[in-house]
Amino acid sequence: MKVIKHMIGDIEVTKDLLLLLTIGGLYALSIALSNTFVNVYLWKQSGEFTDIGIYNLAAVISQPLTFILAGKWAKKMDRVIVLRIGVIFLALFYITVLALGQNASHLLILLGALLGIGFGFYWLAFNVLTFEITEPETRDFFNGFLGLLTSFAGMIGPIFAGFVISSLESFTGYKVIFAVSLALFFTAVILSFFLERRSAKGTFSFRRVFQERKSNSDWLNILHAHFFQGIREGTFIFIIVVLVFITTESELAIGTFGLVNSAVAFLAYYLATRLIKPRFRKKAILYGGIMLYASVFLLISDLTFGKLLVYGICISLAYPLLLVPYISLTYDVIGKAWNAAEMRIEYIVVREVYLNLGRIVSIILFLIAVSLFNDAKSIPILLLIVGAGYSFIYLFIRKLKSKPVSETESPPEALQ
Repeated sequence: MKVIKHMIGDIEVTKDLLLLLTIGGLYALSIALSNTFVNVYLWKQSGEFTDIGIYNLAAVISQPLTFILAGKWAKKMDRVIVLRIGVIFLALFYITVLALGQNASHLLILLGALLGIGFGFYWLAFNVLTFEITEPETRDFFNGFLGLLTSFAGMIGPIFAGFVISSLESFTGYKVIFAVSLALFFTAVILSFFLERRSAKGTFSFRRVFQERKSNSDWLNILHAHFFQGIREGTFIFIIVVLVFITTESELAIGTFGLVNSAVAFLAYYLATRLIKPRFRKKAILYGGIMLYASVFLLISDLTFGKLLVYGICISLAYPLLLVPYISLTYDVIGKAWNAAEMRIEYIVVREVYLNLGRIVSIILFLIAVSLFNDAKSIPILLLIVGAGYSFIYLFIRKLKSKPVSETESPPEALQ
């Protein structure tokens, strides 16, 4: 505990906060092990960009729909149970992948839907629990330390998985890694039983919170920012790994990419957590967005593994710079919004709907590009278009009128 206190500084860490971080870390490790390679697993079976796009589109369509359902349930039952349902669906996803084996590419929509449902339940509950368990003074720490855990998982997960997959024959390595991910999700379910029960009251007022954007300009700007975040994420979340595999034809190279990427991010998240003060948040978001878009130009011609590694290093520096203050600002705006104490679930759901609408638009553009035009020519142009998404975030964030909660004399009632 003394080591942790030395690392994080003078911050009070509760049992539930540590448990939620641990669950988030297990989730990150499982995703780093397997989700990195699912797209490659499907690519090796079909060899078609359209199939990869359809699988990911099914995931991002089912995710916001699940968020709305999960939001309703979270108003009627313990939020920890909703988190548990999400982890169980993610486990079902890997069970299905294991059961289908080399026929997985024949049921792309089913697999994508299972993944999206799992993500929807998990992230709705995780985000709401983050909102409730953290305070304004611990929020930057939580977001940053979760980034550290995610980066650490990203270091050991892909390189371990890549080694196992490349060492075993055919698709055997994939099955081993998917089974390990399954075990990690079951561990997360067990840990969730130790979280304090958090019941909810009231009705689910999705439409009222959605309409709040008309009278709350800060909320409207946050939603627009998340839409453009989704524009980049929709395609980039899967295309980079596939490009690494196409360039190298090696799962171990994907692991190496993940190791380098996450090692840099590990340090960057730690520095971002300790150094980015509330008054510097908007500038950090601006610089992070510029760096992320500039990195896209490494991908548009003469692609090599070396260029991909440089790209990975660039985004690993930029993401913490942008995401740590961006997430904190988002929670601050929600905390000051109308009736946030009772409607925090609705605010999270509406935010995720906007984020996934951006992802849906991005993947539809990807499918149009690879269906109508030559892959080698259309994909670089598409990356330049959707890759600008994060750069637009600052245009909306700079319009926020309210100061960060930690700069005001006292936090609003919703955050107390």
